[in-house]
Amino acid sequence: MLNMQVTDIGSREDGKIWHRKLASAKYGVLATVIRNASGRQTKTVRFLQVAFDTTGESFLAGDHHGNIYVFDISRNRFKLVQKTGQACTALAFNLRRTTEYLVALADYSIKCFDKDTRQLVSWMRGHEGAVSSLSIHSSGSYAISTSSDTAQLWNLDTFQRKRKLNVRQSVGIQKVFFLPHSNSILSCFSDDSIFAWESDTLFCKYQLPVPQDGPRIHYRTYAVTQDGKTLAAAGRSNLVHLWCLDSRQLLRVIQMPPKVKTVRYLDFLVDSFDGGSNQTLGILSQDGVMRFINIQSCKQLFEIGSHEDAITSASICPKGHHIVAVMDSGALKIYDVRSLTPEISKPPQPLLKQVTRGNINVGLCSKMKVHTGAGQRPVKTSGRRISSKVLHPAVSTLDDKENDLPNGLNKKRLQALLRSFGEYPAKYRMFIWRSLLHLPENHAAFSSLTDKGLHSAYMCLQERYPIKSHKLQRGLQRVLSALAHWAAVFGETDYLPLLAFPFVKLFQNNPLICFEVVATVIVNWCQHWFEYFPNPPLNVLSLAENVLAHHDKELLQHFVACGVTSQLYVWPLLETLFSEVLMREEWLKLFDNVFSNHPSFLLMAVVAYVTCCRAPLLLCTDKKDFEYFFHHRNSLDIGAMLKETYRLMDSTPPDVHPSSALSDFEPLTQGQYPIFNKYPTFIVEYQSQERERIRQQEVEYLRERQEVQQLHAEAVRQQAEFEAWYKQQELLLQGEEQRRRILQEEESKLAQQRARLAAMKRELKVKELNLIDSARRRFLKHQQDQRRIQLKRLDDEIQRKMALRDQETAATVQDIEVRQMELDAQRQLFEQQLAKEQERVSQEVRAEVDTRRRRAELDDCTFQNLIQTDEDISQKSKKMLEESLAEVGQMEVDADWQAEVIKRLKKAEQRQEKQRERLVNLSKQTCAKEDEIVQLMLEVEGKQWDDVVAKQAELEEERRAAATVNAQRRSLISQETEETEQHHGKLQKSLEDSLNRQKEKRFRSPRSSRGLLHKPQSETTNISLNTQSDDCFSLDRGRGELDSKERELMQEIRELRTKLAARARATDFISPSTSSIHSH
Repeated sequence: MLNMQVTDIGSREDGKIWHRKLASAKYGVLATVIRNASGRQTKTVRFLQVAFDTTGESFLAGDHHGNIYVFDISRNRFKLVQKTGQACTALAFNLRRTTEYLVALADYSIKCFDKDTRQLVSWMRGHEGAVSSLSIHSSGSYAISTSSDTAQLWNLDTFQRKRKLNVRQSVGIQKVFFLPHSNSILSCFSDDSIFAWESDTLFCKYQLPVPQDGPRIHYRTYAVTQDGKTLAAAGRSNLVHLWCLDSRQLLRVIQMPPKVKTVRYLDFLVDSFDGGSNQTLGILSQDGVMRFINIQSCKQLFEIGSHEDAITSASICPKGHHIVAVMDSGALKIYDVRSLTPEISKPPQPLLKQVTRGNINVGLCSKMKVHTGAGQRPVKTSGRRISSKVLHPAVSTLDDKENDLPNGLNKKRLQALLRSFGEYPAKYRMFIWRSLLHLPENHAAFSSLTDKGLHSAYMCLQERYPIKSHKLQRGLQRVLSALAHWAAVFGETDYLPLLAFPFVKLFQNNPLICFEVVATVIVNWCQHWFEYFPNPPLNVLSLAENVLAHHDKELLQHFVACGVTSQLYVWPLLETLFSEVLMREEWLKLFDNVFSNHPSFLLMAVVAYVTCCRAPLLLCTDKKDFEYFFHHRNSLDIGAMLKETYRLMDSTPPDVHPSSALSDFEPLTQGQYPIFNKYPTFIVEYQSQERERIRQQEVEYLRERQEVQQLHAEAVRQQAEFEAWYKQQELLLQGEEQRRRILQEEESKLAQQRARLAAMKRELKVKELNLIDSARRRFLKHQQDQRRIQLKRLDDEIQRKMALRDQETAATVQDIEVRQMELDAQRQLFEQQLAKEQERVSQEVRAEVDTRRRRAELDDCTFQNLIQTDEDISQKSKKMLEESLAEVGQMEVDADWQAEVIKRLKKAEQRQEKQRERLVNLSKQTCAKEDEIVQLMLEVEGKQWDDVVAKQAELEEERRAAATVNAQRRSLISQETEETEQHHGKLQKSLEDSLNRQKEKRFRSPRSSRGLLHKPQSETTNISLNTQSDDCFSLDRGRGELDSKERELMQEIRELRTKLAARARATDFISPSTSSIHSH
């Protein structure tokens, strides 16, 4: 016999893992654990998941029935810690609260249980797919659950979800887990991308580069060393990649033997002396063999599993002492690593090396031939065989068959134990009950009932029976719905929640067992209850009343005298199964005895309860007191009541004993539950139809009420909207009024500001005008002062230099000539500038005319606007010309004033030389000629303006005539200009001739002109000439007339030039065609 043990835990809740401690585990296997559903080994329950705790001495294991076991290797004990009712997909211990563990279930939820108290600590939901892995942070405060579509971060202190990682459907999540002893999270995706995140801030720290060289591996499994520096990744290939997480580079590629096609699982084997940098890597391939290699030397150290007994998953303890493997057969194998091989550590080798077999244990090197349920066995054996220790029931005789129970129990022995102690051990009570009731555990049948959903009769169960615990409420609702789907009468039974509630509370973690217990109680201990449905079972109540009449007639007569029937003192106890009148421990003791005896024991217990309480009952006379008594707890010795029940069972005659009317115990059938039709079907169907009709009416009423409520809510909403709208309109009006008031205030302020600004502008303008006026007056006064000073200086010079008058007169004449020449030059220059300006203006006008010819299609309004704009421009040009002419005129005035002094001296000399009459005549002739010239110019101008007006009216019809008139006008203007120049030349020449003659006469005249001029006597600066002759005339009057005529002549010339220029511009703007002809 090999040194290996097989342990079948069966239905046991605790026990030993192995029955004899081995000195050394040959081939490394300490024990093989299996679980058969029954003693006959007809069905093997497969183990699915395993997970070690931090000590490495105990581990969790879950099977596909939802049972969670804790195996303590150091103490050689196993214990059933939870029954979840559904298969688990992942397990993990809480690293901080060591008694708590997490279980991921097939319904995509995660539950946290306490292994000591077996209580549910928390229930976490949020995944939409099966949870494939659970990772716990080294601090024990956080956990990460991973499914194919999402990963969620949980806070284990509050059991609240902190963050959620979602990915695209095209890229699935392989695994998300914490790095050991760090705050980093690794997320691995199906496209071989690996990201590292900061667990506190969830900031992405780095991403490992996806290998581009060689075939794609398709990572599916990952493992990290204890120091968190090396990551191993493998998948659909025989290559294993080793990544250095510090340098984020591919450290090494390990190639497995050719028979390895796919790697299913990776994990590092911890060594106490490697400082966390684990050197041994376990690789589970598709052939079910897990090979352990040294990642430095790439030597295979040992392997576990074989092709015949393949490994589906494994877990290595954190200390590196044990390995637990889940076999393909569903068994667990516990390996002792220290008996497999010593640790080998070699220097690192090149990046890519092929795995070769090294020195392996002799037993492992030999060819293995493994059978299901047994350990590894070499081909060459010593003839000893493996003995599997499985609990077989003892061989019973024919007489004791009816007392034999499943799991090797005997009913008579249990009854003897019960008689001795009064109850079963609390630790084994549920196990004994399940054995006594022969529960079939029909998972498929129960699933078919629960898949039908909640029964309509129990949709509003919480309204009739409010329960504080939502979990208990849902469990009760689920069990009652399953019973109603099993038999229609249970959907109409009002007292069924009261009957089932104590069992639901007792089996709240296992709804299948709860349902089968309640169904078994109904089938056996509730016989004939539903024959008078919906009335209470009068036949059953009469049985209890007959027993009471036989044993206590006085109490029965008291009940009759008080009008209390069996429906008042028997039925309340039966419909609640004593749950209202007994405490939990008392109720458990009672049903330890009920389940261990004939179904009639329950009726005897009712009679025993009544007879044990006969003293207070005899004192009651009011019917309400009896009702209160049988619905509330009373002071009662449960042991005395049970003894009385057994006495009644033994002392009641057969004709009165309820066992004569009740059949023996019949368990539920295997596979499918029996048909339950022991009730008046027509009544149940009628009630069911009525209930359905009432339910439909309620649904219709609720629908109508909901519609009314919706209409009312809609009306209220609309009313609220209207009120809100009106209120909003009022607010808008108020706001508009306020804005208007503000705008008015702002406008008034703005008007005031504008008024103040206008006043300030007026003040500034007045000040400016005053300044200009004062400056002008000051300038005029300055000029007058200067002139007075100059005149005074001249008079002084005349009086002082009379002796030198001849020389001064000659010099003055020369100066006058020079100045006259300068004046003529300035006039010519001005005329040239004026001609150039006129030419430039005409060119601009021609360019504008060309532009306007292209825009001839525009309407009259645009034309008039352009005319107005051109007139404005002409006015500006005219103003500028007038300013320039005024400046030139001022200069001429200054020059004329200086010339006037000389002329006055000349005229004085001429008058002294008796040529006054000739000058007067010449002046008259000159004035006459000037008047004739002016009159002629005025006539020509009037004619021209008349022509312009006529031409404007007949512009389109008389273009050629307008051009001819324009040419004539220009010729007339040129003639007038020439005549004017000739006139000026004649005037200048006459002046020169007169001056020459006056000089000659002065030179010839012996008279002296000294003393002829005197100082001015008034502000008009007039000079009077004193002569002795009677026929002399005033010199001042002659000078004034000459000055005024000169000024008038110059003014008329300026006005004539201005009018000619304005007329030329107006003609060009008004008649573009005429101007075009004129330009040619």
